[in-house]
Amino acid sequence: MEAKTLKTCGICEEEKQHGIHLYTMFICQECEYNIIHTEPREEKYRYYVQKLKSVNQQQLFS
Repeated sequence: MEAKTLKTCGICEEEKQHGIHLYTMFICQECEYNIIHTEPREEKYRYYVQKLKSVNQQQLFS
């Protein structure tokens, strides 16, 4: 039996199995699709920009 690894998406904050890593942020396939297909004039665009700004923030590992 294969163990499924779930990671928390940095956009929707849900645990998902499939997606991409952008620096230290995991982005699930659904959010990746939505980001790519969102036009700058849409309201969701600003939400994604704000979420993606956290990619540059350093993570503290204790």
